[in-house]
Amino acid sequence: MAKKKGRDIDEILRQWPFQPGVISARIVRAKDGREVLQMRVEMGILQMETENRPDGERPGGADTYLDFVRQETADLGSTAVLTPEQCDELDREFLQYYHRRICWLALRQFDRAVEDADHTLDLMDFVAEHSPNQEWTVSHEQYRPFVLFHRTQAAALAELERGGPEGAIEEITHGLGQIRRAYSVMDAEDRFDEDPLVQQLTQLQEWIRKQFRVPKTLAEQLEEAVAAEEYELAARIRDEIAKRQTGEA
Repeated sequence: MAKKKGRDIDEILRQWPFQPGVISARIVRAKDGREVLQMRVEMGILQMETENRPDGERPGGADTYLDFVRQETADLGSTAVLTPEQCDELDREFLQYYHRRICWLALRQFDRAVEDADHTLDLMDFVAEHSPNQEWTVSHEQYRPFVLFHRTQAAALAELERGGPEGAIEEITHGLGQIRRAYSVMDAEDRFDEDPLVQQLTQLQEWIRKQFRVPKTLAEQLEEAVAAEEYELAARIRDEIAKRQTGEA
């Protein structure tokens, strides 16, 4: 049988040079018409699907390996313990979603970045529940603040693009609370204030507040009312929040 002749990608690499320290990403159209996401890396190009698993695989017919392993362990419930093979496959999916998430952020596709961050957080939750040992759990949980940073940043900027500076500020407030809880679970709450990512989010929040002249949000007013035990005021603020969420005038 004749050996299949390969093709190099020299010309493609020359036309899209690698830039150290820069996340270079683009969306291109494949021959069959579908959109694919490409990321320039030092010695080549990563190509990813834009939906479901970035590598396009359908493990056991499922959209993602997380979906598949949930089906596999459903009968055992919380007693299920992941096998070494399942751990390896979950780690593959972690890495794939990381690469795609940072590309979405670089391309300002913020809603897509949020979606991929949520999948990674679901992976972490599943790992924490079914991990074979504490060491493997910690190897993932140490990145939870980082993933939450990406999610919070993307959600806030998505809100800002839609013309909602108040919503952006609330997304950051919510995200900072989640990051604080993550450090608390790791018994490392003292690291929260020192985290450069936390400082970036705080600076972004203050920039939005000043740039768009946003007073205290309803969520912040509610928090203050509850802390001051002004329960009637808190009730009125909750009513106003509910009206806004349902689109009432």
